[in-house]
Amino acid sequence: MIKKIIMQGLVCSNCAAKIEKELSKLDYIHSATFNFPNQVMLIDVTDDYNEEAAVEEISKIVDSIEDGVSTYPYDRRHFMNTVKEIESYFWFYVGIAVTLVGSLFEHLFYANNPDTRLFYIIYVALYWIGYIFIAQKIARKTFRTIKRGQLFDENTLMFIATITAMLLGHFYEAPLIIIFYTLGEYLQHQAVHRSKQEVSSLIDLRIDYANKLVGEEVIIVDPMAIKKGDILIVRNGEKIPVDGTVLKGNTSLNTSALTGEAKLSTVKIGDYVLSGNINVGSVIEIEANKEYQESTISKMIDLIENSTNHKARPENFITSFAKYYTPIVTIGAFLMFLIPTVITYFTSPELAFSSYASDNLYNAAIFLVVSCPCALVLSVPLSYFAGIGTAARKGILFKGSSFLHMMTKVDAIGIDKTGTITHGNFEVTEYTDLETLKIAASIERFSNHPIAQSIVKNYVGEYYDYRDVEELPGYGLVVNTPDGKILAGNRKLLSKHKVRVHDKKVMVGSNVFVSKNGKYIGKVIVSDTIKDSSRNILRKLSHDYHITMLTGDNETTAASVAGDLGGINFLSGLLPGEKVEAFNAIETKQYKMYIGDGINDAPLLKNADIGVAMGDGSEIAIDVADVVIMGNDLKLVDDAFKIAKKTKRIVFENIIFSLAIKAIFLTLAGFGETKMIWAIFADVGISLIAVMNSLRLISGRAKK
Repeated sequence: MIKKIIMQGLVCSNCAAKIEKELSKLDYIHSATFNFPNQVMLIDVTDDYNEEAAVEEISKIVDSIEDGVSTYPYDRRHFMNTVKEIESYFWFYVGIAVTLVGSLFEHLFYANNPDTRLFYIIYVALYWIGYIFIAQKIARKTFRTIKRGQLFDENTLMFIATITAMLLGHFYEAPLIIIFYTLGEYLQHQAVHRSKQEVSSLIDLRIDYANKLVGEEVIIVDPMAIKKGDILIVRNGEKIPVDGTVLKGNTSLNTSALTGEAKLSTVKIGDYVLSGNINVGSVIEIEANKEYQESTISKMIDLIENSTNHKARPENFITSFAKYYTPIVTIGAFLMFLIPTVITYFTSPELAFSSYASDNLYNAAIFLVVSCPCALVLSVPLSYFAGIGTAARKGILFKGSSFLHMMTKVDAIGIDKTGTITHGNFEVTEYTDLETLKIAASIERFSNHPIAQSIVKNYVGEYYDYRDVEELPGYGLVVNTPDGKILAGNRKLLSKHKVRVHDKKVMVGSNVFVSKNGKYIGKVIVSDTIKDSSRNILRKLSHDYHITMLTGDNETTAASVAGDLGGINFLSGLLPGEKVEAFNAIETKQYKMYIGDGINDAPLLKNADIGVAMGDGSEIAIDVADVVIMGNDLKLVDDAFKIAKKTKRIVFENIIFSLAIKAIFLTLAGFGETKMIWAIFADVGISLIAVMNSLRLISGRAKK
């Protein structure tokens, strides 16, 4: 049984190793390993394990080896985080208390004795002390920002506005503004934190530990420490840590973490299993075929964690907008004070530095508070984060928010046939004679192409002993024998070697023509079947997008498949290089997408505006693609379009709503028709509304 103990602040790898060694000596612990990124000690415990007593003993061991480490059970992490959060706001609460004391002193003592100078000094001093405590976080952030050379951000605006209000004697409003601002900021952070937790739970992929078999002993290890060839034990309820082959046992796997679909897959000895799938049956023993960094689950996590590197155009717009907007409104606020004050000085000198100037300064402070761009800076990236997370839950991995945004502007789609539209499970449906099949199987066994493998699979008997077989991508295979040159491939291969094919009849399916010593001897017909989901989705998508199927198959086969899909466009008989040219020739007014799965599709996936790789395809196709569909189902492409459109809609809702409200309040502030308390609503309130709107992407799950 695996238990988790948080060891916050343990950063010394040598100390961690010592702690692991000491813990392993305890009677109720088999083994222990520390996970640095999560600051979690994983311990394999016996049935005698008592958490309360164990944590106390473990804490003493940790303290004897390393100072300053907080040790507590994993289940208490939320409580401990709350305690730390309360501690971080200690002086803020002290400031509120001092401000309340100042208010009471003003109303109980100064109000009854307005001529007493001492009472005035005391209550003003209490207000200023309270303000200093309340504003200390914002002040520190402001000074750090200025120190970095960034003169303007939301904290700077808030600090300038409130210090101005205090200097003007608005002792109630200035602390109240920061209290509301801090409360709003806290609620925003909570909303964002919960959204990230929600997304993390949707894509809960990270693997904390693995059970490694060493001799007759099973020890828990960090997945990063697994090497190829290691023997691993996967119990019921545990995730497969790395891609590998089943050595012992039969079980069922929950594949939802990778595919987004809660379906079970049965595996047996000899089957290849992917990391991230959950064992929901019997204990199995697997051999690691890859290290953790190379495994499927690691690549998925890397895609998700780096998905924010490629920002969408609205995100870049908001970043640039905030960069110029904040200094402009700061200058605007200064001019709001300066211009009317100077004009008044020359027209009515007696008013220049009296209450009129104070009113101008107060309005300028309100203008600063309203102008804070928090709503946009926070909500737009959050919307894309939520959209990418929701897509990941379904098994759709976007390598950046830019591709999520671009997907809303796709109007043309190119698509591969084999393995994408069809199952890719070829079967020999016809052949000229047994000799033709024998020659084809004898040469095709040297190829990994699905068509070649299907011919070998469907042949039972002796093989010819061929050597030095050459494979020509897009054509077929060639081998020189004592009986002459033998060819097995498409019609273009035979034409290239000046072999005439007398058989003019082209059957539906992939035609593998065979020749011997310059003479055509026969053919083998290999057929594939269309996925039901492909048939339904492509017929639906063809109403909104220009779809073209690109295939190396003959025209008869391509026409049959295209007709079954509702009569989509197709281009047949294409070599890999010709596919790229054919795709580039497809006309489009916006963006083109290509969907494929094979090695031959990699150039197209990289060349397209948006390349979509099917998750069951080749590794190189997945590496170069912009979007990865983990479930080998085109229905997820339709889901990706829906999520992209909903994300874009929410992003623009937030932008338009935030700018419209701010424009109204900035105008009111310019004419002196609003109060500081309303300015807080225009800042914090709008930010909260925008954040909650962004979270609809998660709560709504991109509903139809």
